[in-house]
Amino acid sequence: MARIKDLLARGRTISFEFGPPRDSDAEQRLQKALVDLEPLEPSFVSVTYGAGGSTRDTTRRIVEQIASSTSMTVMPHLTCVAHSREQITEIVGGYRDTGIENLLALGGDAPADGSEYPTDFRYAAELIEAAREIGDFSIGVAAFPEVHPRSPDNHTDRRFLAEKLRVADFGITQFFFDTDPYFRMVEELAALGVDTPVLPGIMSFVNVDGLRRMAGMNASTIPDELHRKLDLAAGTPSAVRELAVEVGTELGQKLLDGGAPGLHLYTMNFSRGTTEILANLGLR
Repeated sequence: MARIKDLLARGRTISFEFGPPRDSDAEQRLQKALVDLEPLEPSFVSVTYGAGGSTRDTTRRIVEQIASSTSMTVMPHLTCVAHSREQITEIVGGYRDTGIENLLALGGDAPADGSEYPTDFRYAAELIEAAREIGDFSIGVAAFPEVHPRSPDNHTDRRFLAEKLRVADFGITQFFFDTDPYFRMVEELAALGVDTPVLPGIMSFVNVDGLRRMAGMNASTIPDELHRKLDLAAGTPSAVRELAVEVGTELGQKLLDGGAPGLHLYTMNFSRGTTEILANLGLR
């Protein structure tokens, strides 16, 4: 295992994100992706957490499998919502005892009906504080280049993001399709005295409707030209993958040319698109 803070201090990182499977077919797809992508020697990989802690046990199982059965450094996601302090202590303590050294602390999504989950934590910074009382973790937080969907304005968003990054070791962004907001965010954080590295997230999408749904949930703008290309590719999996690779390669090159500290690829538990993007960039 390695601490992500230390990996970033050494230079550019390449990392992948996986999601916990919800059925047997998804389980097989994830296991294939892990086998296919491990030889690319990612700096680290992360495992997401379902809304309201709905995949708590599955996330933990996958994290522990990666930690014990592969060579990859793994980072579990952890959310504030729907967790008591006692539950967080149990989960984080379990990760510590397994040898996990990295966590991604997230606020988490509220229920779609507008209600709120019961929780002892409201902000990711509180989760960071609690986790650091339990173990010596390297902890990251989420960042939204186009501002968080619940932020009232850009100024407020950047102020809260800066506060999180002052107590975190790194950030990872939501996916985006225009690099200008990412580089503007970095400049705005620097103006606030924050130079904590923020890794840009690239979506290796596999489904047009799913991509549009996720973009809407996260206030990620899909440019008109990409919408047009998505319409043309929809319904043909190979065309969707080729478009994802084309878009991911272009974004990745612009980000690296602009000095991004690394790339974090959302794999959607498929390996081919991620592999092709990195090959196009000459990174693996």
